[in-house]
Amino acid sequence: MLRPTLVSPLLSLPGAVPAEGPDEGVAGHYGELFREQRALADGTGFVDLSHRGVVTVTGDDRLSWLHLLLTQHVSELPTGQATEALVLSANGHIEHALYLVDDGTTVWAHVEPGTQTALIDYLESMKFFYRVEVADRTAEYAVLHLPAGSITEAPADAVVRETAHGRDLFLPRAELTAFAAAHGPAIGVLAHEALRVEAHRPRLGLETDHRTIPHELGWIGTAVHLQKGCYRGQETVARVHNLGKPPRRLVFLHLDGSEVHLPPHGTPVRLAADGPESRQLGFLTTSARHHELGPIALALIKRNVPVDAPLLAGTTAAAQEVVVEP
Repeated sequence: MLRPTLVSPLLSLPGAVPAEGPDEGVAGHYGELFREQRALADGTGFVDLSHRGVVTVTGDDRLSWLHLLLTQHVSELPTGQATEALVLSANGHIEHALYLVDDGTTVWAHVEPGTQTALIDYLESMKFFYRVEVADRTAEYAVLHLPAGSITEAPADAVVRETAHGRDLFLPRAELTAFAAAHGPAIGVLAHEALRVEAHRPRLGLETDHRTIPHELGWIGTAVHLQKGCYRGQETVARVHNLGKPPRRLVFLHLDGSEVHLPPHGTPVRLAADGPESRQLGFLTTSARHHELGPIALALIKRNVPVDAPLLAGTTAAAQEVVVEP
């Protein structure tokens, strides 16, 4: 995944420790990881996601046009209703994930850091005669996340995307520092990621590789609408849904809490009974330390791995829970 080009001004807040990997550019935490997680779970504070890309689509045809390109049914998307959608390759592999809301005149989407340029290039190539304009607004707008239960009021000039997990604000980037001063505490992305893993929510570039299809991650229904018309990759989606099973499945892992270090993204997953040198059955996608559950992770493994089989993530013992049915 590409690195972000912007560095958040909130990295200057007391205790801020920069995040690494795909979240470089914002704070991983502000000195107290578990306190930040508990605050987020309790509906307080906010998460700085200003490293994420922001893309807008305007024009009279914006919803009907996006409906032809995305996996989600958006032609009649109500104003203010949040949704998520994917862009697939011709073979049905996931290329982009968009988190959308329409404010009545503009579709706003935030995407993984650094992916907005490739997404816009694709959208521009598909404009044809449609009355739409696509723009990269990342330099002007930042994404902030308010957790579910938060009583913080969104600024009047922010676009709000509300979901069961909280509200995403598209806030003018120049207002980041003032918002943080008024609505803290700031919470790092490591806490946000831990709660994402707990909720079994996949993320592009971590839970995906070059051949991932939506069925493997449980994105059918949430990001893929099965009763809409054609879009690129739709044939694969329909064929797997109607005639077969995906080759892999997402699982949730409880990791051995005695280990000092968390196994990183890409760590091979194997059957514990066969040992750490046995055949690889998948890979760990995201690991996190949770304030209640301890070390946890998501992994993508072969569909036929028994659901009750103890696993190894590298050399770390792991007990699995089903996310996507085999």
